[in-house]
Amino acid sequence: MASTSDIRNGLCIKYNHDIFKVVEFLHVKPGKGPAFVRTKLKSVTTGKVIDNTFSAGHKIEDVRVETHKFQYLYNEGETFHFMNTEDYSQIQLQKAVLDAPDLIKEGEVVTVLINTEDSMPLSVEMPASVILEVTHTEPGVKGNTATNATKPATVETGATVNVPLFINEGDKIKIETEKGTYKERVKE
Repeated sequence: MASTSDIRNGLCIKYNHDIFKVVEFLHVKPGKGPAFVRTKLKSVTTGKVIDNTFSAGHKIEDVRVETHKFQYLYNEGETFHFMNTEDYSQIQLQKAVLDAPDLIKEGEVVTVLINTEDSMPLSVEMPASVILEVTHTEPGVKGNTATNATKPATVETGATVNVPLFINEGDKIKIETEKGTYKERVKE
């Protein structure tokens, strides 16, 4: 058993007959009344995100997890196929379990959290950023740079990301996976 002081991003807990992963948390100490922890929890079975508040010192049931490196192979509709990089065993995960399924490209190595009790995969943690090639974007208009102007660009995985006007088709860009936002242009 853990308490609210053990809450951190990525922690998996049992709550309401389901397993949830902590996405965000904030310890709040109001001037009046008891302290509490405001959390955003993502269900590892359905992918649904809920907000929940735990009072300080509340006991939570944490789930013991192991992390393994898996390489993304391919997807068939909503099912994504991964291969363990150590023993080459393969697993299939549903799209709802993935944090950013539209930013993952074939060959990408990700971290999979596995429940130690029943060896079931719980969630997939993407690298902090990925480098993808821009496949389609409109040309930027010269002189339209007074503000931080952006334009939509489609990357090789099919995702659409807002990028600065100087980005062209064929450029490789670094994308922050947590927010799905443009970070910088990458030179070869």
